[in-house]
Amino acid sequence: MTRPNVYAQFQSGLSQYWRKTTSGAAYLQTHDSGLLLGNHRATTRLYTNAQIDDYRTRPRPDFPWRPPLRLTLRARFSHNSGQLTGTAGFGFWNDPLRMTGLRRLALPQALWFFYAGPDADMRLALDQPGWGWKAAVIDTRTRRFLSKAPLFALAAPLLRAQPFYRSLWPSLQEAAGIAEMPLHAPMVDWQIYTIDWQRDRVRFYLNGKLLMESDHAPAGPLGLVIWLDNQYLQFAPWGHFHWGLVAKEENQWLEIDWLAVERASGSMPGA
Repeated sequence: MTRPNVYAQFQSGLSQYWRKTTSGAAYLQTHDSGLLLGNHRATTRLYTNAQIDDYRTRPRPDFPWRPPLRLTLRARFSHNSGQLTGTAGFGFWNDPLRMTGLRRLALPQALWFFYAGPDADMRLALDQPGWGWKAAVIDTRTRRFLSKAPLFALAAPLLRAQPFYRSLWPSLQEAAGIAEMPLHAPMVDWQIYTIDWQRDRVRFYLNGKLLMESDHAPAGPLGLVIWLDNQYLQFAPWGHFHWGLVAKEENQWLEIDWLAVERASGSMPGA
């Protein structure tokens, strides 16, 4: 069942509602301007992750959130896109790789603001960059994706050739419920980010302005996550896959001023 509304101002500390993770050279701090999730002097030898979430140790069917709802938060980063390394972001997902509990592996579902540094190369959406600061949706736990999965396996070697890639990948991208839109606003400035998650569509807003709308709307249940880490992933539809860690010689952080999750059955003004 969907939880009641959640509202958090982090200046007075982190409530027991949140599960906390600090691995490697990571830290979590609360102070007058909010919650700070940081990586300080991370190395390529050790995974570093600062994270809060609301699903750790829960079975996946008991993750807290289903539509309709709206997540809004005010956030800024220490570095802009291209300078920030690793991955970072906030939003909802199903933790498919069981990073926070001994669950079965699952096909991914996510709707979030997601950042991947320049070491990454995740080519999920045709004609969109494989790294950077994005609004993004993926929903592979559907019948349409399962029906196309055998085609994906057979077509993967052909996708190395641009003509096949451009003709075949859009259908597979649609089946996987993938939609992405790069964000060009400065990450170092305070911005208000909103995810309006309805049963039949998802809308992303920046400072109240519509950025992207997609009819790929995961059914859930999903968990809410906010994180900053030092990993990268390289993925290409023709089978290339590589994972690694990046070093961070200087302090990098994500700061959250406040956060609200509200039951919301209607669209925001101007949608």
